[in-house]
Amino acid sequence: MFRLILVLTAAYSSVLFADNPIITDKYTADPAALVHEGKVYLYAGHDECPPRQHRYVLNEWLCFSSEDMVNWKEHPVPLKAKDFDWARADAWASEVIERDGKFYWYVTVSHKKIHGKAIGVAVSDSPEGPFEDARGSALITNDMTTDVKISWDDIDPTVFIDDDDQAYMYWGNQKCRWIKLKDNMIETEGEIHTVEGLPEFTEAPWIHKRGDWYYLSYAYQFPEKTAYAMSKSIEGPWEYKGILNELAGNCNTNHQAIISFKGKDYFFYHTGGISTEGSSFRRSVCIDYLYYNPEGTMKRVQMTTEGVEPVK
Repeated sequence: MFRLILVLTAAYSSVLFADNPIITDKYTADPAALVHEGKVYLYAGHDECPPRQHRYVLNEWLCFSSEDMVNWKEHPVPLKAKDFDWARADAWASEVIERDGKFYWYVTVSHKKIHGKAIGVAVSDSPEGPFEDARGSALITNDMTTDVKISWDDIDPTVFIDDDDQAYMYWGNQKCRWIKLKDNMIETEGEIHTVEGLPEFTEAPWIHKRGDWYYLSYAYQFPEKTAYAMSKSIEGPWEYKGILNELAGNCNTNHQAIISFKGKDYFFYHTGGISTEGSSFRRSVCIDYLYYNPEGTMKRVQMTTEGVEPVK
């Protein structure tokens, strides 16, 4: 299920790498990653579009874990779109975050009664799940953001807990939005804000912090590259810094997750890289290294077929 490649060095010693894509027995999309107790948990949508068709078919989310970034263990399916009684379908992009021993999974689905995409939240006592609907209703619905005249502008949630313990959720398509979350992580607090200073924002925001800098990466243009901005405050203002990742193979979308694990920085993304049926609708998660410049900006990601080395 998980392929490994042995690369010989000039000294004829061997170095083990993960082979990109990292999972090849099924299609995985929209990666999110969580570091918890010495493991990395990868959460991904499951592309199930039949061969030679061209449409998004996602009914469930998948969970994998690794202690070394090379060997990945698949866990039982922890959450499906149908686990939200108020949702009609569509297990689109999501993210999991831990707070006070509980794990909160923010997801994109289609609402049964309110036209368009919506954001829900599930909860579990374990990063592996199973997860259950934490509210019994949507957290964000399409009728809350009426200035964008599409039905899919409320997608791709990313959640970040700041140093003062205030939680924030960012999301959006065409416009990037953010709102505060209450301490219980399942209610919003205050008004919805729109982020300025993100040229050609398409979707897929991801927030992370390193040192004094906050980073907001996102899908840029269409077909999508990944771009990013930086700020000294999670509430902005944000300064655009440029392209982080180029077009991802034969795939129109580009969706990232960024983590630090055991002293190294990693960039998760997806491509249409599985032969021969990989495509924009049958995507696969990959991992490569992320590097920073001395002043804090990020270097452009180098997408590889070799992937990353194991860490101990």
